[in-house]
Amino acid sequence: MSRTVTVGLDGSQESRTAAEWAAREARLRGLPLRLVHVPEPVAPMAEAPLLGAETHQHWTERIPAETAEGLRLRHPAVEVVAEQRVGSPGDVLTAMADEAELLVLGLRGLSGVGGFLVGSVGLAVVAHARRPVVLVRAGGQAADEHEQDPAGVPSAATPYRPVALGVDIAASDDTVFAFAFEEAARRETAVRAVHAWTTPPYYVYGLAVDPAFDRELAQQETAAPSETLRPWREKYPAVEVVEDCGAASASVRLVDASREASLVVVGRRARSGRLGPHVGPVTHAVLHHATAPVAVVPYD
Repeated sequence: MSRTVTVGLDGSQESRTAAEWAAREARLRGLPLRLVHVPEPVAPMAEAPLLGAETHQHWTERIPAETAEGLRLRHPAVEVVAEQRVGSPGDVLTAMADEAELLVLGLRGLSGVGGFLVGSVGLAVVAHARRPVVLVRAGGQAADEHEQDPAGVPSAATPYRPVALGVDIAASDDTVFAFAFEEAARRETAVRAVHAWTTPPYYVYGLAVDPAFDRELAQQETAAPSETLRPWREKYPAVEVVEDCGAASASVRLVDASREASLVVVGRRARSGRLGPHVGPVTHAVLHHATAPVAVVPYD
C-alpha cells in the first residue's frame, strides 16, 4: 500500500494518542490511515492482568483491531486499515516509514521531569527513515493544536495554531520548507519561521563586548531568513509567514515556539556520518522537550 499515513501501534497510551493524531492528519491529507502493530515476544501482562485463557496471539490481535474500530467510529471520513508485522520494531517501522507519506510515533511523558521520552526504537526510526516522521506526545488532544476560543477555553473548532519551522540558513533544504508550508496550508494557518544564531565568543570568555559588531551581526542574521523564505511566500501566498529571529540556542527557541504551535518542523540530514545515521543535537533536544507534535524531515 502506498500513499498512507502510517502509525506505529503497541497498545500504550502514547501510541493511541499518536493514532488519533495520525487519523486527523490522514483526514487533512485525504489519505488512508495504516496501523502497524509489531508484537513484543512477551505478552504485555502488566497491561492486561486478567486475560485468563486468552493467548498471547489473541491479545496482540486485539490491539490493532480494537484501535482501528474506534478510529473508524471517531473519524468516519478516514479509511483505516490495520496489520501486524513480525520482526524488530525499529526495522519494521523504518521500512513502513519508507513506504508511507508519513510515519507517526508516540512519545512517553517523563513523570516529574519537564519533557518527553523518545525511546531507542523511536530514535532509531527517526535516524534511519527516508520519509518524514512525526512524534506525538502522550496525552495530546486535538484542541491543543488550536487557538483558545474567545472565553479562553481550549477548542478544536477554532483556527489552528501556527506551524513552527526551524530555519537553518547554512543547511536549508527545499524538502523541509515544502513540508512545513504544505502543513500550514492544510491547516489554513501561518508558518512561524524560527531562526537562531550563537552569540560571539567574547560572551563566553569574558572578553570586551563589541556593541557595533553585535548590532551588525544581529542585522545580518535577522535579514538572512527573509531571502530564504521569499520563494516560499510567493509559492504559498495564502500562508502568512512570521519571522522569529534571535540570538540563542536554536533548540531553546524552537521549544519555546512549540508552546504556541500546532506542529514543529525540523530537518535532519539523511547522509550518514562516520558513525552512521544519527539525530542531530537540535532535533534531539526538540524531540525531548517540545510540547507540540514534532515532524522530522530528512533531506540530502
